[in-house]
Amino acid sequence: MSTSERGPAIPVQEPDPTRWWGLVVIALAQLMVVLDATIVNIALPSAQADLGMSDANRQWVITAYTLAFGGLLLLGGRIADLIGRKLTFVIGLIGFAAASALGGAATGSGMLFAARALQGVFAAVLAPSALSLLTTTFTDPKERGKAFGIYGAIAGGGSAIGLIAGGLLTEYLNWRWCLLVNVPIAVIAVIGAFMFLHDREGHREAKLDVPGVLLGCGGLVAIVYGFSEAQPRGWSDSLVLALLIGGVALLAVFVWWQTKAANPLLPLHIIKERNRAGCFLTMGLATIGMFGLFLFMTYYLQVILGYSPVKTGLAFLPMTVAIIIGSTQISARLMHHVAPRLLMVPGMILATLGLIILTGLTVHAEYATHVLPAMLLLGLGMGLVFMPVMATATQGIAPQDSGVTSATVNTSQQVGGSIGTALLNTIATSTSATYITSHMADAARESGQPPTDQMKQLIGAEGIVHGYTVAIWWAAGIMLLGAVVAGLMVTARAPRHDTPAEGHAEAEANTGVIL
Repeated sequence: MSTSERGPAIPVQEPDPTRWWGLVVIALAQLMVVLDATIVNIALPSAQADLGMSDANRQWVITAYTLAFGGLLLLGGRIADLIGRKLTFVIGLIGFAAASALGGAATGSGMLFAARALQGVFAAVLAPSALSLLTTTFTDPKERGKAFGIYGAIAGGGSAIGLIAGGLLTEYLNWRWCLLVNVPIAVIAVIGAFMFLHDREGHREAKLDVPGVLLGCGGLVAIVYGFSEAQPRGWSDSLVLALLIGGVALLAVFVWWQTKAANPLLPLHIIKERNRAGCFLTMGLATIGMFGLFLFMTYYLQVILGYSPVKTGLAFLPMTVAIIIGSTQISARLMHHVAPRLLMVPGMILATLGLIILTGLTVHAEYATHVLPAMLLLGLGMGLVFMPVMATATQGIAPQDSGVTSATVNTSQQVGGSIGTALLNTIATSTSATYITSHMADAARESGQPPTDQMKQLIGAEGIVHGYTVAIWWAAGIMLLGAVVAGLMVTARAPRHDTPAEGHAEAEANTGVIL
């Protein structure tokens, strides 16, 4: 048969020769987003002292970022569909760099909180477009799996880099450099994006669910703000109650609106499936305890034990290593052989045990005997949870829903972190204030005179640690509730061995956002 009889030959599209350089650019941007979640934790005590933040308000440095990031992730994915992934990626980079520069130049706590919120906004634009660009750049299954593995490893290691970099920058330069360091990284990534990334135009017919964004974010902000105001005002205060009830009402209206909207921000069929809903809840509950712990342990190590910022960053490293080992060496190997909940439930229980160990902290506790074992258990437990949660949540999902499903898992993680940090910080600070007030009065009554400065300092330190341990008990209870949710709701069986590898590679890459 001649060539003319067979018909015209279909040209084979050659792979982009610069695709691996494109991977470097995408991974660099993702590294910046992940790194920013931990680098600021180490700098927070220095920033609080410099800007005069109260103990009740310091959590906004973390929650402003995670709340904006988690609340707008779904919208960020929609924007990428509308105007194109590459353009969204570049806008996210430039905006993130500008917000970082604003935070680095902050002259007051309000300015820093606003900058952190802007960082979260642009991170929500940047992260979905980065993952989408990776998906469209690597279409060959073998190359795709390798690319996602590299991306996941770099993104996952970002937390460890952030811990060390945060300590070094804070101790040898200034806490402000923990934000300013993003500017040169973003400049390099923008230049690389124009040189190595390629993408088709966006879909102009895509619509944005603006009412859904306002209702969803408004409800979450009201709840987090209500938690933060409970410390100075009390839980029965009318403003606190109004914020909490109003936030829940807004979220209820958001759910109703998603059933009516022509282009819903969160299609409800995504969360109606039992296993998927169980994964979202498990992720949210897990990060409530974990994010609060980062805040407490940073202050415990630096303020109570007197660690330097560098030593504090290094002290967190064993937990990060344990997360990576649990995720890549245990979960990844067993995920195809056992049901997801047989990894998730033990993981949540291990994390709960780690938190319970930390409830025994004292002013003079030793790192090696009290802190390190708890961090290893918590890290290993979270490593067992993250991988099966992401894989199960995205398994069997329609191609057109894969992006919104991945974003929903990450949203539950960020929102859980926001709520957990605000709630647990409020519990810790209010408990500490009550402890210090009562013990100061007892000391004065017993001695018949006002407490000495040395006595005040000791009672203050003991009160702070007492507040941490009470809040950690709450975190342990929430983590244990997550184990119950995973055990009862996630009933999926082990994935079949013929499940496409790229789906799990994408799930593995997404765990980098969590670390």
